Amino acid sequence: MTTRLDRRFTKLKAEGRAAFVTFITAGDPDFDTSFEVLKGLPAAGADVIELGMPFTDPMADGPAIQASSQRALRNGATMKKTLELVRRFREGDNETPIVLMGYYNPIYHMGVDTFLTLACEAGVDGLIVVDLPPEEDDELCEPAMRAGLNFIRLATPTTDDRRLPAVLANTSGFVYYVSITGITGSASPEARNVAEAVARIKRHTPLPVAVGFGIKTPAQAADIARTADGAVVGSAIVDAISKELDSNGKAKPGAAERVLGFVRMLADGVHKARAAAAE
Repeated sequence: MTTRLDRRFTKLKAEGRAAFVTFITAGDPDFDTSFEVLKGLPAAGADVIELGMPFTDPMADGPAIQASSQRALRNGATMKKTLELVRRFREGDNETPIVLMGYYNPIYHMGVDTFLTLACEAGVDGLIVVDLPPEEDDELCEPAMRAGLNFIRLATPTTDDRRLPAVLANTSGFVYYVSITGITGSASPEARNVAEAVARIKRHTPLPVAVGFGIKTPAQAADIARTADGAVVGSAIVDAISKELDSNGKAKPGAAERVLGFVRMLADGVHKARAAAAE
């Protein structure tokens, strides 16, 4: 079965450009503002959207995304409301892939079967669950695949050639390469190291490789897009959202549009990178 992710990466490859993959946390800072940002992302240049599932203990994430989860939870975010965001998004956009990213606990709490049914009904395309290793594929990965969802794995600088086949075994949609060791937003990737890592992963799989963690500026995004199939920006966008809050933690008027303006600059960096390299 061909998924939205498959179609999007095939289209981008034919166009000779990398994907711009954005991350925001569902419900940050509140449901309405989060939806305004979410629905505006494709027009701002996002090719694929990662939507974070708020969780109380996001141990792989840095301070920015941890804070975004806390803001969302304080303002009533739940798994059902996360899926409602996707459902509403699908009312106006049936093409842009949405991947839910986060941790297994909220999914387990809802119940895997219930979650998968509701996620598919809402229009979710894939899952990135950072704390479920391949050895536990029967917990969620295999049921998700049977439901028609892509299951995207993380590869890291410490994932060697012996470990890669296990990581890639049930991966589909794309491979997410974590360009640095450590938590999200903690450092910036070196383009040369990333190029070598992407080439190594591609020796093991025909899947697209998107690179994330530590990309904060249009220039950094462009550097990654020259060699990877996608550049993922999360913490920088979440930071932009946090800067649009008033002293009471409420979104300022026009917050979503200003955040989307920043997203447009990042998207320009990604989309122009391949064109510049070809000249």
